[in-house]
Order: sequence, then C-alpha cells, then structure tokens
Amino acid sequence: MLKIEHLTKTYGEKKAVDDLSLQIAPGEICGFIGHNGAGKTTTLKSVAGILQFDAGEITVGGINIMQDPIACKREIAYIPDNPDLYDFMTGRKYLDFIADIFGVDMETRNARIAEYTGLFELTAALEQPISSYSHGMKQKLAVIAAWMHTPRLILMDEPFVGLDPKAAHLLKEMMHRICQEGGAIFFSTHVLEVAEKLCDKVAIIKSGKLIRYGTMDEVKGDDSLEEVFLELEDTKEC
Repeated sequence: MLKIEHLTKTYGEKKAVDDLSLQIAPGEICGFIGHNGAGKTTTLKSVAGILQFDAGEITVGGINIMQDPIACKREIAYIPDNPDLYDFMTGRKYLDFIADIFGVDMETRNARIAEYTGLFELTAALEQPISSYSHGMKQKLAVIAAWMHTPRLILMDEPFVGLDPKAAHLLKEMMHRICQEGGAIFFSTHVLEVAEKLCDKVAIIKSGKLIRYGTMDEVKGDDSLEEVFLELEDTKEC
C-alpha cells in the first residue's frame, strides 16, 4: 500500500528525515513512534504530498506521489496534529466541500455524514460555524472528513490528542474497520502505550533516522532500544 524508499528532507543544513525506508501492506496499522522533532510530521507531510522532499521515492498503491500527485492523493486522507479547518464554514458545509473535492455523490455523503456525526455526537453542531467548535470538536470533524471518500491509506499525526476517551475508542474501531476492508493506516504518536495496543507494525524514528521497524514484539525484543522505550514510557495515553 505504502512504500517509502530512501526519503530525505532537509531544512538548511539539518536533515529532518535521513534516508528513511519502510513499507506498509494493505490491512496493516503502522505506528510511527518518536519524540517531538524526531521527523514524524515531516515524513507524514511528504507522504501526503504537502512537502516536497530532497531525495527518495514514495508510492501509494503503486502510484508515485511526485509523478502523479493528484491520482495519489485520491487514495489518501491526511489528518494533521492541529487541523486547520475553514472556520467561516459550518460543519456541514465543510464536509460537503470535502465530499465535492473527492467526487462523493450526494446519497453516499449524506449517509456518511449522518452516520459519523451521530457516532461522534456532532450532529447538533453541524449547522454552527467551525469557529465556535472546541479543539476536540474540530478534531472529530477532521476525522469524519478523512473518512468521507473511503481512502485506501489514512495518514494521521497524533490523532488521539484532544479526543475524549469515547471518541478515541471510536476512532480506533474505525481504523481497524478500514484495515479489514483492505486499507492501511500510518499514524504518528509519542505514546508507546497507544502503539502497543493498536499496531501491527511500528517504526521508531530518532533525529530523522529510522532506527527500528517491525512488529511490536520484534521491536520490544531489541535490547538496544531499551533507553528509547524508557523515555517513551514516561508518556501515558490520554
């Protein structure tokens, strides 16, 4: 589903991502673990086609993000750590806007809006401007928008920050469901507990370098990562 080969992105003389390679198969949830500033967001934005990178290749379902970005982005949904939504729109208009971009027909979009806003308890706020939403409500709206066009690959940057426990549990169920249907998830977290509970694979990044990639059992069995895990275990799931 996702193939990253030798991804490198620099800012000035600093390598934010340094020769990173990994693959995520259909049906897999991959957690991207590392502290703030490790290179997680830069990698995710590169995969989403938001950032241009200096070297390497990224393909989604065999489509190269640099060679055919529009086709690639049709297969992707991206949820940033701080969703930048159009505050002047109502929640419904925003979801209709996203559905229009991806060509979701009216019957399908209305059914999805009704289902997901009901599950996330946002139905009553749909006609209100997004400017009146709390951070948690904006996060929920961003999640719903990401699911509007049934993407094959969902990219998420710290998706559980700001969500209440009920919404976080619901999002985890949605993640599993999309993988059961042949999709894949690549999400960042600095919370080891989240990765342990959710992920088929984990990728650990430090100072821009991928230092370990594999199943949770494989990674946790690597004694050389003991110091990294001790640092991460200081952070608990919200």
